[in-house]
Amino acid sequence: MKNYLVIGASSGIGKELTSLLNRDKHKVYATYRNTPVDDKAEGVEYHFLDVTADTLNLDFLPGKIDGLAYCPGTINLKPFVRVKPEDFMTDFNLQVVGAVKVIQALLPRLKQSELASVVLFSTVAVKMGFNFHSLVSASKGAVEGLTRALAAEFAPKIRVNCIAPSITDTPLASGLLNNDVKREANAQRHPMKRVGSVNDIAEMAAFLLSDKSGWITGQVYGVDGGISSLKVN
Repeated sequence: MKNYLVIGASSGIGKELTSLLNRDKHKVYATYRNTPVDDKAEGVEYHFLDVTADTLNLDFLPGKIDGLAYCPGTINLKPFVRVKPEDFMTDFNLQVVGAVKVIQALLPRLKQSELASVVLFSTVAVKMGFNFHSLVSASKGAVEGLTRALAAEFAPKIRVNCIAPSITDTPLASGLLNNDVKREANAQRHPMKRVGSVNDIAEMAAFLLSDKSGWITGQVYGVDGGISSLKVN
């Protein structure tokens, strides 16, 4: 049994990942901020945590943590001319600075593990370049750079990897998938002809947290229905 911390575990990918890790009999410490956890899983410890606060209190954790998944994110799609500089700072503080603060605070506990793993999240839009994605692409591009830098600095004791999904059926993406026409249009953009499920992404995260991926670090994985690398007529 391993000890895992999932940041942003109240919905979407973080919630599904928490369920997978709990099912496999690991001890999961799950945090939430804006969305309360209504259906708490037996055996999981849930704690409120605001990663944008000046200081983080992680006293609820044990002395050793084997893996961290940092799941908070935003999808704010706007024409660039309508984006304010403070919008970039808000996204950056949540998706990059928040991850930095959590990793720094958790580092002594990660170092107690035999081989710890950190999983961060990006987006396919960093690699592809999509209209109206300047906000999310800027902050998630920084996440990808952070992934590689930390993987180099922490090797061989702590592995750091990143998942870059395409559109996934989560509450965060609900505005893009809220009717059959939008859902089908998004599905048809992908070679696999469907949008991603939370299980698609969470299974990859669980793999990267596990010892099964023990020789993998510094990678950004496109779990994206093939959209980032295939052109299918």
